[in-house]
This record gives sequence, structure tokens and C-alpha cells, in this order.
Amino acid sequence: MTTGTRRRMGVEERRQQLIGVALELFSNRSPDEVSIDEIAAAAGISRPLVYHYFPGKTSLYEAALRRAAEDLAQRFDEPSEGPLGARLQRVMGRFFDFVDEHGPGFSALMRGGPAQSVSGDPASSSAATALIDSVRQAAYEQIVSHLDLVAVPPRLELVVRSWVSLAESTALLWLDGRRTERAALELQLVHDFGALVAVAGAYDEEIAGVVRRILAQEPPDGPFTDLAERLLALLPAEAGTEVPAQAAPVE
Repeated sequence: MTTGTRRRMGVEERRQQLIGVALELFSNRSPDEVSIDEIAAAAGISRPLVYHYFPGKTSLYEAALRRAAEDLAQRFDEPSEGPLGARLQRVMGRFFDFVDEHGPGFSALMRGGPAQSVSGDPASSSAATALIDSVRQAAYEQIVSHLDLVAVPPRLELVVRSWVSLAESTALLWLDGRRTERAALELQLVHDFGALVAVAGAYDEEIAGVVRRILAQEPPDGPFTDLAERLLALLPAEAGTEVPAQAAPVE
């Protein structure tokens, strides 16, 4: 948090400083609990000077949400190099870094409603909802970019968007007590991605080909390796191969 003696800053530098201070405060407490006086004190300036840069707490809160949304969207950026399982693990690591560092702020951003509670203006809530929708879209686009498809089959689009929502809801539940080891949860979400795509592949040969390609590139120590046999069993048999015999029923 920025503290210390006051110093002169340019207009944009001061605005960015205030956004950073507000984001830190809003990341640890509900926006209703954070006052303009606290923000001013943390920034080392007077209360009237805060109003010189922002009309009120709502506009400052919305600016902080925008920065948080941009940061969160960037957590899904990942070079298209190496096996997909490892890429997804790195993405989930960065995603949960953000969740860990900005727990209350993440909850506020994802739920989209606290901006309205700050001002009573439904438009504020709509702005927050638009921000999180932009994060979800950025996450979706990043994930599908790793699948090397000219066009995304409709069923696969549904799967990837569902998985992005699953990661979001899982993180929100994890914040309520953190009763599951974080690393295990990150790996579980990677496995969830593989399982969801494989189930879709059972109904769509193009998606089945994506799953086979992913598993063929998985190294022996990759996160999908332990699941590979079970995921492949969900897919229709390739032409020229035998359909695996079904397991005998348990008596």
C-alpha cells in the first residue's frame, strides 16, 4: 500500500496511484467498508484531492474493477508451446495466484453487484457485469487458441465456456474456507477440462480428434497421462481399430 509524504504527481500518474491503492483496499474488504478518507490516507493525499481525480467512490471502485479485470484476463495468456496439460496447469496457477491475492476483490468482480451497493445505481452493476463478461470472453479465446482449430465446433464452444465458468465458481467456493489444497484443486480443474472435452468427443468425431491429438502429445509426467486410458475409452473407435471390450458386470 502506498504511504508516506505527499509528492507532486502528474494527473495520470496520480489517477493510477489512486486506482492501485483502492484496488488493494477493495481486495481485502467490501467496498462498502472502505471510505474515501482511508483511500486518501493510504495515498498520502487529502480527501478533496481524491475527488479532484474521481467524482466519488463509485467511479474509483469501477476503475479498480477495470484494472482487476485486465489483470485477471492476462492470467489466461499462455504461449502455444509444449503439451496442453502443462499449459493449462500454468494458467490455473496464475489464475489462483490472483484469487489468492485478491480474494474479496475477486468475489466482488465475479459477482458484479457490489458496484451498485456503493452508489445505488443499477448502471454500476451493469458496468461490473460487462467487465467480468470481458474476462470470460478473453479466457475462452485464449483456451480455444491452444486447440489449433480453424473453426470451433459449437459443442466444443459450449464445453470451453462451461469450463471457464467452472473454474470461476470453483475459485469462489474455495475462498469460503479454503478447505481444499490449492495445488490439488488446480490439477482437478485441468482434469475436468480433459474429461469435459472427452465427453463431447464421444458425440463429435472432430472433437474426438482433438482429444486424441492432446493425449498423443502428453509426456509421461503430464497431468493428463493418468487419465489418458479412461479419456480415450470415452471416444468412438477410430476407423480400422477394434472397439475395446466392455468390462464384465460386477456380480
